[in-house]
Amino acid sequence: MHSDPPPGPFRPGFWRSPIRGPWLTSVFGLVLLIGIPLMFVTGLLSYASYNPGLSPLNDQTPDKGVLGFYLFGWPTHPYWLYRLLQGVHVTLGVVLVPVLLAKLWSVIPKLFAWPPVRSVAHGLERLSLLLLVGGVIFEFVTGILNIQLYYVFPGSFYRLHFYGAWVFIAAFVVHVCLKLGRMTRALRSRSMTAELRTGLSRTLPEPPDQDGLVAAAPAAPTMTRRGALGMVGAGSLLLLVVTAGQSIGGRLRATALLAPHNRDPGSGPNSFQINKTAAAVGVTTALTGPDWRLEVRGRGAPRIFTREQLLAMPQHAAALPIACVEGWSTDDQHWSGPRLADLAALAGLPDAGSVLVQSIQPPGPFTRVVLRGNQIRDPRSLLALRVNGADLSLDHGYPARVIVPANPGVNNTKWVHRLTFRA
Repeated sequence: MHSDPPPGPFRPGFWRSPIRGPWLTSVFGLVLLIGIPLMFVTGLLSYASYNPGLSPLNDQTPDKGVLGFYLFGWPTHPYWLYRLLQGVHVTLGVVLVPVLLAKLWSVIPKLFAWPPVRSVAHGLERLSLLLLVGGVIFEFVTGILNIQLYYVFPGSFYRLHFYGAWVFIAAFVVHVCLKLGRMTRALRSRSMTAELRTGLSRTLPEPPDQDGLVAAAPAAPTMTRRGALGMVGAGSLLLLVVTAGQSIGGRLRATALLAPHNRDPGSGPNSFQINKTAAAVGVTTALTGPDWRLEVRGRGAPRIFTREQLLAMPQHAAALPIACVEGWSTDDQHWSGPRLADLAALAGLPDAGSVLVQSIQPPGPFTRVVLRGNQIRDPRSLLALRVNGADLSLDHGYPARVIVPANPGVNNTKWVHRLTFRA
């Protein structure tokens, strides 16, 4: 025999919204059922783009174990691949926030069900619900903080977000398996067209349900289901408008009001977005001045080049964007400099399997990265010395930076001083 529920939200009569019920919950659930797997897949591909299999340097989750089963060598074609994937991942995550909040509102009575556990099976379902709700909140909150460059995590964002995603998606799959039949029946129980034509005076509660979503003592309606769907849809549309421009670019960049990067970075050849300035990471003109040299290692003795010698080499051009994990990207910029493949040949390794790229930036994450052989051999992969017809600015990596098609921006290392090609 169950004890009486405590007062407050544990009492069935506490929740009185007349529009809460299986149908409305299922509509929000259907949107998330489409959006969340897409977010998960694009997130996994984003992680693969860092080539975490290339030595510990590229691996932000070194103890991922079997969770990295799907990893593969990241391609360089099409050149806009990472920009598209990460733009979709971040923009979709922001756009789904109103839907997620509405879904949580629609099922909140279940979170306060009494007694909390009625049987072993019910306990397992409650545990999956705890992991589901906790996981989705954790993933959305950490993701939004990351795209706003607000790093308050108790550890590496990459590791926390990666593991959190797997915990959440496991709970999500269990939840879908348990609820798919009920969701399908709920969606068929009412007509979307009819609900969109139903006014406030004809808005009635749904029939009582086994999940306890329908209010036991519903209040008079103050909003229709049509109004609830419209409010959530309008919120998502607004977030799309003020977010998507940071990855789409062009004239829409001015609409990206939620983007943490300046939408109007000035004028001139170097007037496009950056992640971190030289001053922010401790790179000064003393490190990039006349004494700067590029060291190229491979087979045989290292070779040393001044910037003037690099400029005297055959210069090649490539129109490529910079796209970062926070979801923002630049438009295509016109880079020029020696090809990485030509530098590999000078190092005695024309078929190099990888290259270690090292920056003069003081030690920290991504001051050393490894690129794959296919990235070296792509004719658009450059040690860029100039951009849009002018020397690189210090903030954009002067005296030299790497630019590789479809590569995450953070792996397009700035202020390069050493390339070590490996067989």
